[in-house]
Amino acid sequence: MTNPSNPPMHNQALTPMSASSRVFGWADHASLWFSMGVGLLVIQVGAYLVPAAGTKEALFAIIAGSLIGSGLLAWVAKVGCDSGLSSAGLIHATYGRQFARLPVFLNIIQLLGWTTFELVIMREGTIAIGNQAFGLHLDKSTELILATVFWGGVLTALLAGSMITLVRRFVSRYGLPLVVLSLLWLTWKFAGQWQTTGLNAIWNRQGDGSMGVFSALDLVIAMPVSWLPLVADYSRHGHSGRGALSGTWLGYTVANIWCYALGVVVVSVANPNTDLVSALLLAQGGLIALGLILIDELDNAYGDVYSGSVSAHSIKPSWSIRRWGLLLAVASTLLALVLPMHGLEPFLLTLSSVFVPLYGVILGRMGFGRVTKLASIPKIDSIAACLWILGIALYHALAQWAPDIGSALPALAFTFVLAALTRPRLSPAVI
Repeated sequence: MTNPSNPPMHNQALTPMSASSRVFGWADHASLWFSMGVGLLVIQVGAYLVPAAGTKEALFAIIAGSLIGSGLLAWVAKVGCDSGLSSAGLIHATYGRQFARLPVFLNIIQLLGWTTFELVIMREGTIAIGNQAFGLHLDKSTELILATVFWGGVLTALLAGSMITLVRRFVSRYGLPLVVLSLLWLTWKFAGQWQTTGLNAIWNRQGDGSMGVFSALDLVIAMPVSWLPLVADYSRHGHSGRGALSGTWLGYTVANIWCYALGVVVVSVANPNTDLVSALLLAQGGLIALGLILIDELDNAYGDVYSGSVSAHSIKPSWSIRRWGLLLAVASTLLALVLPMHGLEPFLLTLSSVFVPLYGVILGRMGFGRVTKLASIPKIDSIAACLWILGIALYHALAQWAPDIGSALPALAFTFVLAALTRPRLSPAVI
Protein backbone atom coordinates (compact mmCIF):
# COMPACT_ATOMS: atom_id res chain seq x y z
CA MET A 1 0.00 0.00 0.00
CA THR A 2 1.24 3.48 -0.88
CA ASN A 3 1.60 5.94 1.96
CA PRO A 4 -0.48 9.06 1.04
CA SER A 5 2.03 11.28 2.80
CA ASN A 6 4.83 9.94 0.57
CA PRO A 7 3.48 9.70 -2.98
CA PRO A 8 5.67 7.96 -5.56
CA MET A 9 8.04 10.22 -7.44
CA HIS A 10 6.60 11.24 -10.80
CA ASN A 11 8.57 12.07 -13.90
CA GLN A 12 8.76 15.87 -13.84
CA ALA A 13 10.42 16.00 -17.25
CA LEU A 14 7.52 14.20 -18.94
CA THR A 15 4.73 15.89 -17.00
CA PRO A 16 3.23 19.09 -18.52
CA MET A 17 4.05 22.18 -16.49
CA SER A 18 1.26 23.28 -14.18
CA ALA A 19 -0.28 26.76 -14.44
CA SER A 20 1.14 27.75 -11.05
CA SER A 21 4.69 27.15 -12.29
CA ARG A 22 4.32 29.32 -15.40
CA VAL A 23 5.97 32.50 -14.20
CA PHE A 24 8.09 33.68 -17.15
CA GLY A 25 6.83 36.71 -19.06
CA TRP A 26 8.08 38.18 -22.33
CA ALA A 27 10.89 40.11 -20.63
CA ASP A 28 12.10 36.96 -18.84
CA HIS A 29 12.34 35.04 -22.12
CA ALA A 30 14.09 37.93 -23.88
CA SER A 31 16.63 38.60 -21.11
CA LEU A 32 17.34 34.89 -20.59
CA TRP A 33 18.06 34.21 -24.25
CA PHE A 34 20.00 37.40 -24.78
CA SER A 35 22.18 36.35 -21.88
CA MET A 36 22.44 32.79 -23.23
CA GLY A 37 23.43 34.17 -26.63
CA VAL A 38 26.30 36.26 -25.23
CA GLY A 39 29.57 34.55 -24.53
CA LEU A 40 33.26 34.47 -25.19
CA LEU A 41 32.74 31.21 -27.06
CA VAL A 42 30.35 32.92 -29.50
CA ILE A 43 32.81 35.77 -30.09
CA GLN A 44 35.55 33.22 -30.79
CA VAL A 45 33.39 31.36 -33.31
CA GLY A 46 32.68 34.71 -34.99
CA ALA A 47 36.43 35.20 -35.30
CA TYR A 48 36.67 31.90 -37.22
CA LEU A 49 34.65 33.39 -40.09
CA VAL A 50 37.45 35.66 -41.25
CA PRO A 51 39.68 35.51 -43.18
CA ALA A 52 38.10 32.21 -44.31
CA ALA A 53 35.21 34.27 -45.73
CA GLY A 54 35.22 37.87 -46.90
CA THR A 55 33.95 40.58 -44.56
CA LYS A 56 30.71 41.16 -46.50
CA GLU A 57 30.02 37.44 -46.80
CA ALA A 58 30.72 36.92 -43.09
CA LEU A 59 28.34 39.68 -42.01
CA PHE A 60 25.64 38.43 -44.37
CA ALA A 61 26.00 34.93 -42.90
CA ILE A 62 25.87 36.36 -39.38
CA ILE A 63 22.64 38.30 -39.92
CA ALA A 64 20.83 35.69 -42.03
CA GLY A 65 22.04 32.74 -39.93
CA SER A 66 21.07 34.45 -36.68
CA LEU A 67 17.56 35.26 -37.91
CA ILE A 68 16.99 31.75 -39.21
CA GLY A 69 18.59 29.89 -36.32
CA SER A 70 16.98 32.06 -33.65
CA GLY A 71 13.64 31.74 -35.44
CA LEU A 72 13.86 27.96 -35.16
CA LEU A 73 14.84 28.30 -31.51
CA ALA A 74 11.86 30.57 -30.87
CA TRP A 75 9.44 28.23 -32.65
CA VAL A 76 10.53 25.32 -30.46
CA ALA A 77 10.18 27.62 -27.44
CA LYS A 78 6.56 28.28 -28.42
CA VAL A 79 5.84 24.57 -28.84
CA GLY A 80 7.33 23.90 -25.41
CA CYS A 81 5.31 26.69 -23.83
CA ASP A 82 2.03 25.72 -25.52
CA SER A 83 2.39 22.06 -24.58
CA GLY A 84 4.02 22.58 -21.18
CA LEU A 85 6.49 19.83 -22.07
CA SER A 86 10.23 19.76 -21.55
CA SER A 87 12.62 19.02 -24.40
CA ALA A 88 12.60 15.35 -23.42
CA GLY A 89 8.80 15.45 -23.43
CA LEU A 90 8.71 16.86 -26.98
CA ILE A 91 11.08 14.11 -28.13
CA HIS A 92 8.94 11.43 -26.48
CA ALA A 93 5.75 12.82 -28.00
CA THR A 94 7.31 12.80 -31.49
CA TYR A 95 9.43 9.64 -31.61
CA GLY A 96 7.74 7.29 -29.13
CA ARG A 97 8.44 6.28 -25.56
CA GLN A 98 11.26 3.80 -26.22
CA PHE A 99 12.98 5.28 -29.27
CA ALA A 100 13.08 8.72 -27.63
CA ARG A 101 15.69 7.45 -25.20
CA LEU A 102 18.31 7.49 -27.98
CA PRO A 103 18.07 11.22 -28.90
CA VAL A 104 17.55 12.13 -25.24
CA PHE A 105 20.74 10.27 -24.33
CA LEU A 106 22.61 11.99 -27.19
CA ASN A 107 21.30 15.29 -25.86
CA ILE A 108 22.72 14.56 -22.42
CA ILE A 109 26.11 13.71 -23.94
CA GLN A 110 26.24 16.87 -26.05
CA LEU A 111 25.15 19.05 -23.12
CA LEU A 112 27.90 17.53 -21.01
CA GLY A 113 30.31 18.37 -23.82
CA TRP A 114 29.04 21.94 -24.12
CA THR A 115 29.39 22.47 -20.38
CA THR A 116 32.95 21.19 -20.55
CA PHE A 117 33.72 23.64 -23.39
CA GLU A 118 32.21 26.49 -21.40
CA LEU A 119 34.36 25.66 -18.38
CA VAL A 120 37.46 25.50 -20.58
CA ILE A 121 36.58 28.89 -22.07
CA MET A 122 36.12 30.41 -18.61
CA ARG A 123 39.30 28.77 -17.36
CA GLU A 124 41.43 30.06 -20.22
CA GLY A 125 39.96 33.53 -19.91
CA THR A 126 40.65 33.55 -16.18
CA ILE A 127 44.25 32.41 -16.67
CA ALA A 128 44.79 35.07 -19.33
CA ILE A 129 43.41 37.77 -17.03
CA GLY A 130 45.55 36.59 -14.15
CA ASN A 131 48.74 36.45 -16.21
CA GLN A 132 48.37 39.60 -18.32
CA ALA A 133 46.57 41.91 -15.92
CA PHE A 134 47.97 40.83 -12.54
CA GLY A 135 51.30 39.25 -13.48
CA LEU A 136 50.39 35.85 -12.05
CA HIS A 137 52.56 33.28 -13.78
CA LEU A 138 51.96 30.07 -11.87
CA ASP A 139 52.86 26.59 -12.98
CA LYS A 140 50.70 25.69 -15.97
CA SER A 141 49.18 22.63 -14.30
CA THR A 142 48.44 24.64 -11.15
CA GLU A 143 46.73 27.38 -13.15
CA LEU A 144 44.62 24.86 -15.04
CA ILE A 145 43.49 23.02 -11.93
CA LEU A 146 42.75 26.11 -9.82
CA ALA A 147 40.79 27.94 -12.53
CA THR A 148 38.81 24.86 -13.55
CA VAL A 149 37.92 23.86 -10.00
CA PHE A 150 36.92 27.45 -9.19
CA TRP A 151 34.41 27.76 -12.04
CA GLY A 152 33.25 24.18 -11.59
CA GLY A 153 32.63 24.86 -7.91
CA VAL A 154 30.61 28.01 -8.67
CA LEU A 155 28.56 26.10 -11.24
CA THR A 156 27.87 23.29 -8.79
CA ALA A 157 26.76 25.78 -6.15
CA LEU A 158 24.33 27.41 -8.59
CA LEU A 159 22.82 24.01 -9.44
CA ALA A 160 21.90 23.61 -5.79
CA GLY A 161 19.55 26.62 -6.05
CA SER A 162 16.43 27.46 -8.04
CA MET A 163 16.53 27.92 -11.81
CA ILE A 164 13.59 30.32 -11.76
CA THR A 165 15.19 32.48 -9.09
CA LEU A 166 18.46 32.61 -11.04
CA VAL A 167 16.70 33.72 -14.25
CA ARG A 168 14.31 36.26 -12.76
CA ARG A 169 16.54 37.84 -10.12
CA PHE A 170 20.13 37.54 -11.24
CA VAL A 171 20.01 37.35 -15.04
CA SER A 172 17.19 39.82 -15.67
CA ARG A 173 17.94 42.38 -12.97
CA TYR A 174 21.72 42.41 -12.64
CA GLY A 175 23.51 40.27 -15.21
CA LEU A 176 21.86 41.62 -18.34
CA PRO A 177 22.60 45.37 -17.82
CA LEU A 178 26.25 44.66 -16.98
CA VAL A 179 26.75 42.43 -20.02
CA VAL A 180 25.14 44.99 -22.34
CA LEU A 181 27.46 47.69 -21.02
CA SER A 182 30.47 45.40 -21.55
CA LEU A 183 29.49 44.67 -25.15
CA LEU A 184 28.84 48.35 -25.83
CA TRP A 185 32.28 49.28 -24.50
CA LEU A 186 34.14 46.60 -26.47
CA THR A 187 32.19 47.43 -29.62
CA TRP A 188 33.04 51.12 -29.25
CA LYS A 189 36.75 50.46 -28.74
CA PHE A 190 37.23 47.96 -31.57
CA ALA A 191 34.95 49.78 -34.02
CA GLY A 192 37.17 52.80 -33.48
CA GLN A 193 40.25 50.70 -34.31
CA TRP A 194 38.46 49.37 -37.39
CA GLN A 195 37.90 52.91 -38.62
CA THR A 196 41.52 53.82 -37.93
CA THR A 197 42.81 50.74 -39.76
CA GLY A 198 40.78 51.61 -42.82
CA LEU A 199 37.08 50.88 -43.03
CA ASN A 200 36.95 50.50 -46.80
CA ALA A 201 39.88 48.12 -46.96
CA ILE A 202 38.45 45.83 -44.29
CA TRP A 203 34.91 46.05 -45.66
CA ASN A 204 36.01 45.02 -49.17
CA ARG A 205 38.45 42.34 -48.04
CA GLN A 206 37.97 38.99 -49.76
CA GLY A 207 38.14 35.63 -48.03
CA ASP A 208 40.83 33.05 -48.67
CA GLY A 209 38.27 30.67 -50.17
CA SER A 210 38.33 28.08 -47.39
CA MET A 211 34.73 28.87 -46.39
CA GLY A 212 31.87 29.79 -48.71
CA VAL A 213 28.76 31.77 -47.82
CA PHE A 214 26.63 28.70 -47.12
CA SER A 215 29.37 27.06 -45.07
CA ALA A 216 29.60 30.26 -43.01
CA LEU A 217 25.81 30.25 -42.72
CA ASP A 218 25.94 26.69 -41.35
CA LEU A 219 28.51 27.74 -38.75
CA VAL A 220 26.36 30.68 -37.61
CA ILE A 221 23.16 28.61 -37.51
CA ALA A 222 25.00 25.96 -35.49
CA MET A 223 25.11 28.19 -32.42
CA PRO A 224 21.35 28.82 -31.94
CA VAL A 225 20.63 25.27 -33.16
CA SER A 226 22.82 23.96 -30.35
CA TRP A 227 20.21 25.39 -27.95
CA LEU A 228 17.23 23.65 -29.61
CA PRO A 229 17.39 20.66 -27.22
CA LEU A 230 17.29 23.06 -24.23
CA VAL A 231 14.83 25.84 -24.98
CA ALA A 232 11.63 24.00 -24.06
CA ASP A 233 13.01 23.26 -20.59
CA TYR A 234 12.73 27.02 -19.92
CA SER A 235 9.88 28.12 -22.17
CA ARG A 236 7.50 25.61 -20.54
CA HIS A 237 7.59 28.00 -17.56
CA GLY A 238 6.16 30.83 -19.70
CA HIS A 239 2.74 32.46 -19.49
CA SER A 240 2.04 32.39 -23.23
CA GLY A 241 3.41 30.84 -26.39
CA ARG A 242 3.43 34.21 -28.14
CA GLY A 243 5.61 35.73 -25.42
CA ALA A 244 7.98 32.76 -25.53
CA LEU A 245 8.24 33.03 -29.32
CA SER A 246 8.86 36.76 -29.60
CA GLY A 247 11.02 37.10 -26.49
CA THR A 248 13.29 34.19 -27.40
CA TRP A 249 13.62 35.26 -31.04
CA LEU A 250 14.46 38.89 -30.28
CA GLY A 251 16.78 38.18 -27.36
CA TYR A 252 18.86 35.50 -29.03
CA THR A 253 18.97 37.17 -32.46
CA VAL A 254 20.37 40.42 -31.08
CA ALA A 255 22.95 38.64 -28.91
CA ASN A 256 24.07 36.26 -31.66
CA ILE A 257 24.50 38.99 -34.28
CA TRP A 258 26.31 41.22 -31.81
CA CYS A 259 28.79 38.60 -30.57
CA TYR A 260 29.54 37.08 -33.97
CA ALA A 261 30.05 40.54 -35.48
CA LEU A 262 32.26 41.56 -32.55
CA GLY A 263 34.42 38.52 -33.20
CA VAL A 264 34.78 39.56 -36.85
CA VAL A 265 35.68 43.12 -35.89
CA VAL A 266 38.24 42.06 -33.25
CA VAL A 267 40.06 39.60 -35.51
CA SER A 268 40.04 42.16 -38.35
CA VAL A 269 41.99 44.77 -36.38
CA ALA A 270 44.04 42.65 -33.98
CA ASN A 271 47.64 41.64 -34.56
CA PRO A 272 47.65 38.34 -36.50
CA ASN A 273 49.74 36.71 -33.78
CA THR A 274 47.40 37.82 -30.98
CA ASP A 275 44.70 35.44 -29.74
CA LEU A 276 41.18 36.74 -29.15
CA VAL A 277 41.34 36.86 -25.35
CA SER A 278 44.61 38.77 -25.42
CA ALA A 279 43.18 41.20 -27.97
CA LEU A 280 40.21 41.88 -25.71
CA LEU A 281 42.48 42.41 -22.71
CA LEU A 282 44.67 44.86 -24.60
CA ALA A 283 41.68 47.13 -25.26
CA GLN A 284 41.19 49.98 -22.79
CA GLY A 285 38.77 48.74 -20.14
CA GLY A 286 38.99 45.26 -21.68
CA LEU A 287 39.84 43.62 -18.36
CA ILE A 288 36.55 44.64 -16.75
CA ALA A 289 34.52 43.93 -19.89
CA LEU A 290 36.07 40.50 -20.39
CA GLY A 291 35.58 39.67 -16.73
CA LEU A 292 31.86 40.46 -16.93
CA ILE A 293 31.52 38.40 -20.12
CA LEU A 294 33.23 35.48 -18.38
CA ILE A 295 30.75 35.75 -15.52
CA ASP A 296 27.91 35.78 -18.05
CA GLU A 297 29.44 32.66 -19.64
CA LEU A 298 28.52 30.94 -16.41
CA ASP A 299 24.80 31.09 -17.17
CA ASN A 300 25.48 29.29 -20.47
CA ALA A 301 27.15 26.48 -18.57
CA TYR A 302 24.31 26.51 -16.06
CA GLY A 303 21.75 26.32 -18.87
CA ASP A 304 23.50 23.29 -20.35
CA VAL A 305 23.72 21.43 -17.05
CA TYR A 306 20.16 22.24 -15.96
CA SER A 307 18.69 21.04 -19.23
CA GLY A 308 20.92 17.97 -19.19
CA SER A 309 19.64 17.17 -15.71
CA VAL A 310 16.01 17.48 -16.87
CA SER A 311 16.73 15.07 -19.74
CA ALA A 312 18.56 12.65 -17.44
CA HIS A 313 15.64 12.81 -14.99
CA SER A 314 13.29 11.80 -17.82
CA ILE A 315 15.25 8.54 -18.17
CA LYS A 316 15.80 7.88 -14.46
CA PRO A 317 13.10 9.81 -12.52
CA SER A 318 14.08 8.26 -9.20
CA TRP A 319 16.95 10.78 -9.21
CA SER A 320 15.74 14.35 -8.84
CA ILE A 321 16.59 17.09 -11.35
CA ARG A 322 18.77 18.77 -8.73
CA ARG A 323 20.68 15.56 -7.99
CA TRP A 324 21.31 14.99 -11.69
CA GLY A 325 22.44 18.61 -12.05
CA LEU A 326 25.02 18.30 -9.31
CA LEU A 327 26.33 15.05 -10.80
CA LEU A 328 26.66 16.53 -14.31
CA ALA A 329 28.35 19.68 -12.96
CA VAL A 330 31.00 17.61 -11.19
CA ALA A 331 31.45 15.37 -14.26
CA SER A 332 31.93 18.35 -16.59
CA THR A 333 34.49 19.85 -14.20
CA LEU A 334 36.51 16.64 -14.25
CA LEU A 335 36.30 16.46 -18.05
CA ALA A 336 37.47 20.06 -18.35
CA LEU A 337 40.62 19.09 -16.47
CA VAL A 338 41.62 16.47 -19.05
CA LEU A 339 40.03 17.51 -22.37
CA PRO A 340 41.73 20.22 -24.47
CA MET A 341 39.62 22.66 -26.42
CA HIS A 342 40.13 21.79 -30.07
CA GLY A 343 38.12 20.88 -33.13
CA LEU A 344 35.39 23.37 -32.25
CA GLU A 345 33.99 23.85 -35.75
CA PRO A 346 33.57 20.10 -36.50
CA PHE A 347 32.03 19.69 -33.05
CA LEU A 348 29.41 22.37 -33.73
CA LEU A 349 28.59 21.03 -37.18
CA THR A 350 28.33 17.47 -35.87
CA LEU A 351 25.77 18.68 -33.34
CA SER A 352 23.83 20.35 -36.11
CA SER A 353 23.84 17.13 -38.11
CA VAL A 354 21.94 15.41 -35.29
CA PHE A 355 19.68 18.10 -33.89
CA VAL A 356 18.68 20.05 -37.01
CA PRO A 357 16.83 17.05 -38.51
CA LEU A 358 15.69 15.93 -35.05
CA TYR A 359 13.86 19.20 -34.53
CA GLY A 360 12.82 19.44 -38.15
CA VAL A 361 10.68 16.36 -37.47
CA ILE A 362 9.45 17.74 -34.12
CA LEU A 363 8.37 21.03 -35.70
CA GLY A 364 6.75 19.21 -38.62
CA ARG A 365 4.73 17.10 -36.21
CA MET A 366 4.06 19.53 -33.34
CA GLY A 367 4.71 23.00 -34.73
CA PHE A 368 1.11 23.48 -35.81
CA GLY A 369 -0.52 23.10 -32.40
CA ARG A 370 -1.25 19.38 -32.69
CA VAL A 371 0.02 17.54 -29.62
CA THR A 372 -0.54 13.90 -28.75
CA LYS A 373 -0.97 12.98 -25.11
CA LEU A 374 2.11 11.19 -23.86
CA ALA A 375 -0.02 8.38 -22.45
CA SER A 376 -1.28 7.50 -25.93
CA ILE A 377 1.97 7.52 -27.91
CA PRO A 378 3.49 4.24 -29.15
CA LYS A 379 6.81 2.78 -28.11
CA ILE A 380 8.29 3.94 -31.40
CA ASP A 381 7.04 6.14 -34.20
CA SER A 382 8.84 4.40 -37.04
CA ILE A 383 8.10 7.11 -39.62
CA ALA A 384 9.46 9.91 -37.41
CA ALA A 385 12.53 7.82 -36.52
CA CYS A 386 13.27 7.06 -40.18
CA LEU A 387 12.88 10.70 -41.17
CA TRP A 388 15.37 11.72 -38.49
CA ILE A 389 17.94 9.16 -39.64
CA LEU A 390 17.43 10.14 -43.29
CA GLY A 391 17.86 13.81 -42.30
CA ILE A 392 21.21 13.05 -40.66
CA ALA A 393 22.33 11.12 -43.74
CA LEU A 394 21.28 13.99 -46.01
CA TYR A 395 23.14 16.49 -43.84
CA HIS A 396 26.42 14.57 -44.10
CA ALA A 397 25.93 13.75 -47.78
CA LEU A 398 25.54 17.44 -48.61
CA ALA A 399 28.55 18.34 -46.46
CA GLN A 400 30.61 15.77 -48.36
CA TRP A 401 29.44 16.20 -51.95
CA ALA A 402 27.74 19.61 -52.14
CA PRO A 403 29.33 21.86 -49.48
CA ASP A 404 28.62 25.00 -51.47
CA ILE A 405 24.87 24.78 -50.80
CA GLY A 406 25.20 24.13 -47.08
CA SER A 407 23.76 21.30 -45.00
CA ALA A 408 21.61 22.72 -42.21
CA LEU A 409 18.79 24.36 -44.17
CA PRO A 410 18.27 21.57 -46.74
CA ALA A 411 18.24 18.90 -43.99
CA LEU A 412 15.82 20.98 -41.94
CA ALA A 413 13.49 21.58 -44.90
CA PHE A 414 13.58 17.90 -45.89
CA THR A 415 12.63 16.58 -42.45
CA PHE A 416 10.13 19.35 -41.71
CA VAL A 417 8.15 18.95 -44.93
CA LEU A 418 8.01 15.15 -44.79
CA ALA A 419 7.15 15.15 -41.08
CA ALA A 420 4.35 17.63 -41.69
CA LEU A 421 2.98 15.56 -44.58
CA THR A 422 3.08 12.32 -42.58
CA ARG A 423 1.87 13.59 -39.21
CA PRO A 424 -1.10 11.72 -37.74
CA ARG A 425 -4.46 13.31 -38.52
CA LEU A 426 -5.48 14.17 -35.00
CA SER A 427 -7.80 16.80 -33.69
CA PRO A 428 -6.05 19.44 -31.60
CA ALA A 429 -5.58 18.24 -28.05
CA VAL A 430 -4.30 19.92 -24.97
CA ILE A 431 -2.10 17.85 -22.76
